[in-house]
Amino acid sequence: MSVKHLLCLCSLLLPCSAFAFYGDARPDAPDLAATGTYSVGVRTEQLVHHDQLDILATPPGQHHDRALRVELWYPASLRPGQQPGTTYTDVLGAGANDPKRPNTPFQFAGRAVRDAVPDPEGRYPLVILSHGYPGSRLQMSYLTEHLASRGYVVAAIDHTDSTRADKAGFASTLLNRPLDDLFVLDQVATWARPNSGHWLAGKVDVDHSALIGYSMGGYGALLVGGAGLSQVAVNFVPGGALQRLQAGNPEYAKLHDPRIKALIAFAPWGGRQGFFDAKGLAGLTLPTLFVVGDQDDIAGYSDGVRRLAEGAVNADRYLLVYQNARHNVAPNPPPPAASANPEDFSAYSEPAWDSTRLNNLNQHFVTAFLDQQLKGQDRSNYLTLVPRAIDGQWKVDAQGKPLLGHTYWAGFRNRSAVGMEFYHWPAAGK
Repeated sequence: MSVKHLLCLCSLLLPCSAFAFYGDARPDAPDLAATGTYSVGVRTEQLVHHDQLDILATPPGQHHDRALRVELWYPASLRPGQQPGTTYTDVLGAGANDPKRPNTPFQFAGRAVRDAVPDPEGRYPLVILSHGYPGSRLQMSYLTEHLASRGYVVAAIDHTDSTRADKAGFASTLLNRPLDDLFVLDQVATWARPNSGHWLAGKVDVDHSALIGYSMGGYGALLVGGAGLSQVAVNFVPGGALQRLQAGNPEYAKLHDPRIKALIAFAPWGGRQGFFDAKGLAGLTLPTLFVVGDQDDIAGYSDGVRRLAEGAVNADRYLLVYQNARHNVAPNPPPPAASANPEDFSAYSEPAWDSTRLNNLNQHFVTAFLDQQLKGQDRSNYLTLVPRAIDGQWKVDAQGKPLLGHTYWAGFRNRSAVGMEFYHWPAAGK
């Protein structure tokens, strides 16, 4: 596909803007929002998690084979003359049988190359991404493509019973999120073995993995990280199916996987609802970046995500706050097709924020955090900030060298760091 044809395609699939792809950096984007040096490939895999409890079945106690679709982005080696670009297909709606929000297919352009050859050099850390309820594996493609361009392999899951196409009973999401995440981790580890015969053989450093979750994906990420459920949560689903995820349950402790080294939780659900109490939060020990809007009316802020971040005292915690933002701080911008239905549009958009701006900020902070946690790169300048961006002082000389008293957020251009807060709480005893 020529660049001319690609741009024509993008004009049909994206809103009118100066950006060819979701995630392209605005001129005021912070440093690490810039696309990395790697070309990006993308492939789809179909998985089956055998003999899993079907929590929605009647009568209870039945098991089934749980199908999962996974999208994988990775550093790629393009052929001479091969241009970036692919078309993703997703759906709008909130389940298969909602007449007010019918499943409406839509397409959008991405910078990845479908089925490209993986980069022959190096092994790359793994990032697993878990969407909201409902959502899809493509919901945050701006971030998945960005991370692949920066030297990560990213596996985004379509969680069965939890996508916009197949949304079903909430109990399935509550039980299966952490189980799906860990199953995909195991599957990628199998593929990554040097002699596996898979196209990812020898390409993934699974021992340095992270989990990114949005909303219910954030709930699942906290469980993978060790924050067990409260009795309130266990009582929420009849029959005790969530007991295996309860804090203090030896069966839950067996789920903890040392290959997961860090978490990123965008607007994680469960704090306001009492699903994580002090005992459960004490079990979270992984470095965690929380991201939230201070007007989040779904996950909650002071009684929700901030309470989770402050309460997980045994973890090294960062909290990025978008002032005047609600719950949709993580997804791609609204696709043009969503303009036909206000509820579909509001599932992606933020009333007080430009989505492209939020995407760039997320790219910057997620990259800084993962580079430090998974690659051992020193990104402390990007993660050691005055708490309120507006309080940062811009003091540089004519060559741009910081002077005494310069406290402006690192990586941000003058006058661009506004509307945000950033906090860091070290783990207890550190």
